[in-house]
Amino acid sequence: MRPGANIGAATVVDATGEVVPDKFQSYMRSMMRSTAEAKGRDPEIAQAMVDPSFEIPGIIEEGKVLTFTASEAMRFGFCEGMAEKIEDVLAQAGIENYEIIEQQLSWIDKIIGFLISPIVSGLLIMLILGGIYFELQTPGVGFPILVAIAAALLYFAPLYIEGLASHWEIAFFIVGIILIAVELFVIPGFGVTGVLGAVFVLVGLAMAMVGNDGWDFTGVPAREIMVAFMIVIIAFFLSLVTSFYISKKLFTQTSHFKGLALNTVQETDEGFTSANAQMKNLVGKTGTAFTVLRPSGKVEVEDDIYDATALTGYIEKGQAVKVVKYETSQVFVVKV
Repeated sequence: MRPGANIGAATVVDATGEVVPDKFQSYMRSMMRSTAEAKGRDPEIAQAMVDPSFEIPGIIEEGKVLTFTASEAMRFGFCEGMAEKIEDVLAQAGIENYEIIEQQLSWIDKIIGFLISPIVSGLLIMLILGGIYFELQTPGVGFPILVAIAAALLYFAPLYIEGLASHWEIAFFIVGIILIAVELFVIPGFGVTGVLGAVFVLVGLAMAMVGNDGWDFTGVPAREIMVAFMIVIIAFFLSLVTSFYISKKLFTQTSHFKGLALNTVQETDEGFTSANAQMKNLVGKTGTAFTVLRPSGKVEVEDDIYDATALTGYIEKGQAVKVVKYETSQVFVVKV
């Protein structure tokens, strides 16, 4: 022991410093006695370091928990020597030929330590989400998505190397991104798929910062999990706010980036339309029902086949029809 150190006072307490019930104290007392016996120490003294109701005449009275100074620990056989430095320990152990190697952090260790710090992790999360947002604002695969991918690699790689992030957390993040993409590009609106994707991304990013072992969270403080989720949630909202602000500044208030996104409205009265001029010219012409219209089907007008809808009733195949209007890439017909 180092001079001035102490040993003892091992009563079990909770996170607030309050003494826990006797069930836990009993287990600790038995562990202290068995450990002392295995190491050749006095088991009664070891128990007195946990149990305030245990009295040892001349050493500790009832109602107090035993604590030894370094010299007292030596006197009662709980310490084999006192030393200030490692060299003193080796000398007392009779070791003369030795080499002391001190651990030095490599530049890779320092970079990893920097990247997994909460502030840097939050910034990387902002870059991931911001890159995805800006990529959705511009066509094609460009710089924003490359930034998001690079940020994701810098976020997950150090955590994976340190043993914090595991395969399932990275998989959660990837699946979440896929679900969000499906919601945006395949399924109209924003529903269950998009919400589930956002939850998967949130869980993947947060759990990667927690020191759990797979699905086993034994020994992981609830506070650590809460802090991880708070970092991700705060970074998420900051990323959204910053992305909206930068997007507005770049695309609407400066002339250098206006070509990256469409900000003008193509009005119909200015000649912009998705309608086919040839289809509009069909209005007023007659033809025949190419299939049964119940009410949708196909009609033949001037030797061409068109999708059509009957305005009233059903029209049997081969009956004469007349085109009365054209909307949404379809002609509407009535029986002649």
